[in-house]
This record gives sequence, C-alpha cells and structure tokens, in this order.
Amino acid sequence: MSLDKPLTRNVREDRIPTDFSAYITNGGYQALQQTIGKYTPADCLQIIKDSNLRGRGGAGFPTGMKWSFVPMENVSPGHKYLICNADEMEPGTFKDRLIMECDPHQLIEGMILSAYTIQADVAYIFIRSEYLLAQKLLKQAIADCYEKGYLGKNIQGSDYSLDMYVHVSAGRYICGEETALINSLEGKRANPRAKPPFPQVSGLWGRPTIVNNVETLCNISHIIERGADWFKSLSLTDDSGTKLYGVSGRVKNPGCWELPMGTPIREIIMGYAGGMEDGYQLRGFLPGGGSTDFLTEEHLDLAMDYETIGKAGSRMGTGTMIILDDKTCPVGFIKNLVDFFAQESCGFCTPCRDGLPWSGQVLEDIEQGRGTNEDIATLERQAKFIGAIGNTHCALAPGAMEPLISGLKYFREDFEQYVGGSHDSSNDSNQPNASTTGGLS
Repeated sequence: MSLDKPLTRNVREDRIPTDFSAYITNGGYQALQQTIGKYTPADCLQIIKDSNLRGRGGAGFPTGMKWSFVPMENVSPGHKYLICNADEMEPGTFKDRLIMECDPHQLIEGMILSAYTIQADVAYIFIRSEYLLAQKLLKQAIADCYEKGYLGKNIQGSDYSLDMYVHVSAGRYICGEETALINSLEGKRANPRAKPPFPQVSGLWGRPTIVNNVETLCNISHIIERGADWFKSLSLTDDSGTKLYGVSGRVKNPGCWELPMGTPIREIIMGYAGGMEDGYQLRGFLPGGGSTDFLTEEHLDLAMDYETIGKAGSRMGTGTMIILDDKTCPVGFIKNLVDFFAQESCGFCTPCRDGLPWSGQVLEDIEQGRGTNEDIATLERQAKFIGAIGNTHCALAPGAMEPLISGLKYFREDFEQYVGGSHDSSNDSNQPNASTTGGLS
C-alpha cells in the first residue's frame, strides 16, 4: 500500500475497479472500524481541522472549518445530510471520475466517516448522468456496505446509523454550486439560493447539510486513520496532502497523477505530461479548469497550490490544467468556453443570462472579421462588470469571465489582429485536444 499516494493506491494500470474484497485486503474500512463508536464526532472533527485539508472542488475552503458550522447540539428533531458533489462538469476536469471508476469503496468509506463526524444520518452521491460506469460501481459498493454492516442501522454494533443513495443529476454545470445542487436534489429548478442561511444550518429540505466533492471526501479515511501530521507531511507547501493534478491539450502524455500538493507546474506539464507535442509550443494554460485565469510560460516554476496560484492572479481550482498551444487561437479558445458557460447559466440573473451570450456574440464577431476596436472595449467592460463577485447571483458568471479577462491581458494582440485584418487563421485550431488518456500514477 502506498502511503505517499493514498488516493490512487488502489488504481491499477489496467483500470479494473477495486471490488469489496480487494479493498479490504488493501486495508480498506480499517479507519471505519477503528472510529465508529470509538472516537467521538468531536474527535474526528478536530483531526480534520488539524490536517488543514482544503476542499478539492475548486474553492479550497478549509474542510474542518466548514464542518464546524453544522449545529451539533440542541438541533430540532429531523435529518442531517451529507452530499457528495460528483457532478464534475468543470471543463477540462476528470479527476473525480478516475477515483469513482477505479476505487469506489474509497469514496464510500470517506463519506461514512464524514457523515459520522457531522452526525448526518442520510447521505447522497449527486453524480452526473454521463458517468454510467461510476454509477454502477458506486451502487454495488453501497450494496456491499449494507450487506457487511457498514451502512444501515447500528453500524458495527454502534448507536450510529446511516443510509446512502446515488442520485443521478439531470446534467447542468450550475449544479456544481452547492445550493443549486440542493435545489436540484429536492426536485426544483437548479437555481442557486441566496445566502444566508448557509447549507450547514439550513440546506436540503431545510436541514443541516454539508456538500463536499469526491476528492475531498476520499481524503477523510486516510487522515483519520493516519493522523493530521502524516497528511501535512505529504505536501511540499503549507497546503496539506496530495493532489490529483491533470493535464489536457496538446501534450505528449495527457492524464491525471496524484502528486504532493505544491508540485511545480513545470514538473507536471513537462515531466508527467511529457511536454508539448512535436511541432507545438506552449502559449498559456488554465491551471484549474475552464473557469480560471490564464497563466503563461513565465509561471511554469510556480508551485501548484492554492496560495501560490492565487498570488499569481489565477486560481488552482480543480488542479486540472488545459493547455493553450501556439497553433490554437486564443480568441476561439475563449469563445468556446464563454459559449459553454452561457449555455449552462441557470438564467436567474441578468448579467449571466444576457451578458454571457452577448460576450460570446462579440467574440464571434471579432473571430469572423466583423469586429472593431469598440468591440474589444465592450469585452473589457463586460468582463469587468460580470467578473465582479457580487454583481451576479452566484460565481458562475465571474468564473466564466476569468479566461476572457486574462486572455485580454496576455493575448491582446490576437484580438487586435482580427480587428486590424492581419490575423492568419491558416494554422488555427480552436478545439484543443482534451484527451484524458495517458499517464496515471
């Protein structure tokens, strides 16, 4: 068993899923057996706080702090809920799928321990509809746990009980926002809710609710079993643990790897991803999925962690990089992303509902040679207004503007060449290779 790569310890080269017996043989459910009925929920919460685990869904919020907002005493009778966000619709992101398809029991054990910590009695895995194999494997893993007494009434002879279900999403990017996910799970339109109240106090059906993503929850069993100091020792920086990093685009070995948090960008792209394909040069990259700001070659030696990437003017997000090469037009690249986010808007607020399609149309005009300098100025105004947190109901539209804002900063000459009629489109390819096959460690 690999102690320095806990998340992918059971991931085989042939991608055959780890079943219940193999998971047990490799040490699975030991954390559950040593915790349920033996540690108090407060003990578990303190371990997670001490570990400095930050959410792996993109925002990077401290997990233990988030859980601490759940009321533990004097709560009116009723359920508490844990929800795993397995919707994973961020462009360029495929890390959670890897875990669910190769090691589904790791997620189930992490969820049981997480639910125990916040004393939730019902848990849901909210998964995107396209992940058919993951759905099948998770349902089987849940059935195995009911049979073995790891789910259901009086788990391992304790007073703690938990039911768990797989819920298939209708398939909207907006469900990545936790309150939109909760609305969808309730059978409502997936519009984000106003905060406060926050889900930790009033979430699913008005009850205390925690929403975390797959990678976050998969860390829990390892942290509780081996301790906070062990988890912090895995990292190269102050952000603890390992991270599932991914690279897609025109690199020789696109894929996903578990590496120490803070691994340098150059090592990930040029080492694990094999560097650029022959005949292509690196122009830039989105460090954490389609809703993050571009970084360029000058940033290659930065550590891939939350603080470092934030100070560089972007976000680590999901940690899955999308490569922009020298033969892919930045204008078309950005337009493709803006069109996606416009389509995925819930339509609740005007800047997102109308502003994103407008930005996409302006980008199309520029790309088709109909643009003017005023169109570039319009994009700058749009990006500044829509990209400001607080001007929209949720963070979808500000995230959609991040590639545009940074694209105008780093690749402005490409926009101006279109307007000036000097752009050579003969080598353009606006659909970068986003293959997720390749190296895995």
